[in-house]
Amino acid sequence: MKIDFQETTKDLATRIDIHSKFGARDIDAWMIDLIKLQPGNVILDVGCGSGKQCFSYYDNLHGNAKITGGDVSEDLLNQARVEDKKRNSGMEFVYLDFNKKFPFANNLYDFVSCCFAIYYAENVPFTISEMHRVTQPGGRLFTTGPMPENKKVFYDIIREATGKQIPLMPGSSRYSSEFLSTIKSLYSKVEVHIFENPLTFESVEPYMAYTRASMSEDRHLWSSFFQSKDDFEKIMDQITAVAKKRLDQEGKLVMTKVVGGFLATK
Repeated sequence: MKIDFQETTKDLATRIDIHSKFGARDIDAWMIDLIKLQPGNVILDVGCGSGKQCFSYYDNLHGNAKITGGDVSEDLLNQARVEDKKRNSGMEFVYLDFNKKFPFANNLYDFVSCCFAIYYAENVPFTISEMHRVTQPGGRLFTTGPMPENKKVFYDIIREATGKQIPLMPGSSRYSSEFLSTIKSLYSKVEVHIFENPLTFESVEPYMAYTRASMSEDRHLWSSFFQSKDDFEKIMDQITAVAKKRLDQEGKLVMTKVVGGFLATK
């Protein structure tokens, strides 16, 4: 499945910041508690972006691990390298396209992760099999992604504002079905864990900042909604009006992120 998608660094940073400011729970703390990394682990984070997960692993293990992050975005990789240099943490950040054969040996890593990226893979069996190949026997894979119930209020407001059908999202439409079934077919043990994080907005501005970052013209998943820049701004105005109406009626907007964490053992 070819997915025409590339999220800008700015959009991603906006959404991460809003999760941090308006969310009730810390997903990084949830993940660290769940995966129980061990000192000396050799770790690969696929789709590492600017290194958020890698630095979390490093901090949790007090630097007692060999950590590699891989991503297709040189911009994000460079951000990770700058932060790594500031910390003097000695991690490695390399170009990695998970739609192609990984440039790593078999059975190399104790722990492989892919957080909020794996569902953009074009060939699900290929990408999962590459993750499986580079993981040691007894090693583990951890992935995160949106479940079908994710962000219901977000999509409801868009439908009401535009009268349009929401396009299939690569995550919520495939992650808990196609990806989970493939992981189960390759790994000896698979656990499914659910994380729910309500984001509470008491004014419309941060909610719309999130919406704009999620639906910007750089996110080609929404391209059927917009024919021009003017269309984009018109739809943002329509969504703002509906969001304001709901906020006035209910006193707040609560958008719940519903994330699946798949923890698999080879």
